[in-house]
Amino acid sequence: MMSDLPKRVQINEEGPREGFQIEKGPISTERKVELIDALSETGISQIQTVSFVNPARVPGWADAEEVVRRFRAKPGVRYTGLWLNDKGLKRAIATGKLFIKGSISLTASEKFLGRNQQRTLAENLEAQRGMIALFKENNVPIERGSIMAAFGCNFEGDIPAKRIVDMVGQILDLGQEHDLNIKLISLADTMAWATPQGIYRVVGAVREKYPDLELSLHLHDTRGMAIANAFAGLHMGVAMYDSTVAGLGGCPFAAHAGGAGNVCTEDLVFMLHEMGIETGVDLEKLLEVARLAEDIVGHPLPGSLKTGGSLNVLRQKLQAA
Repeated sequence: MMSDLPKRVQINEEGPREGFQIEKGPISTERKVELIDALSETGISQIQTVSFVNPARVPGWADAEEVVRRFRAKPGVRYTGLWLNDKGLKRAIATGKLFIKGSISLTASEKFLGRNQQRTLAENLEAQRGMIALFKENNVPIERGSIMAAFGCNFEGDIPAKRIVDMVGQILDLGQEHDLNIKLISLADTMAWATPQGIYRVVGAVREKYPDLELSLHLHDTRGMAIANAFAGLHMGVAMYDSTVAGLGGCPFAAHAGGAGNVCTEDLVFMLHEMGIETGVDLEKLLEVARLAEDIVGHPLPGSLKTGGSLNVLRQKLQAA
């Protein structure tokens, strides 16, 4: 296990996209835009806003183009979107407003891949060649890869660390085949199977073979392990995390039995700040957005800090007393 903690961590906020795809009740376009605009004022530098997917399968994002058209882009903030195929990519590019970067995307579980994208592992690997060609046709840079279900799967069980290392190799081989410089690999705990020990095992195996690769973690909190897993990731030198304000979200195809949100942004930022790690995020503004998110969805969300409050406010009160 590494001992040198990062001095600064990059937070990639995914609350709007991740959250609104799984809510049972309809969320208006206006309120989706309201959340994105509020997040833009917190110091977060990257916000994943919408998902360009089939509205028949994910009706919560039938208004993706309208949301992108209406939110107020703040200078210095990168606004991104999610797509799973060439049609989705073309929709994202057509907005003319999003930060578009390509990714070579693999999935460690064939059973989950079949449910999520109706492909086998071999078909998905071949499909990446087509996506690379499409990225190049549209002058979209490709510097990252991602692996879903990297720590376990509700349909296949535990995923061997060797499989993840091999898939990183497949991503790098594809990059080399197409003269790409892959700098970053995102490991996604799509179905919340990770524990700190699993983070040490998988991240450690990848680091051992590919020590120069930058790694990012996408952590779900179904079993309450997300913040502990982020802590483990920090001790492995990981300095980039996807998160969702108030703990919004989840994957609609993952068959979760409990709450399925990502690691909560404000809880993560609080922990980082208490550890002396910089994020560039205004925590008190972020807490206001977390409470807004709860109001928008109309039910309690799992984030803890929006209820407990930050320690800095208490410290200031005690000093003033």
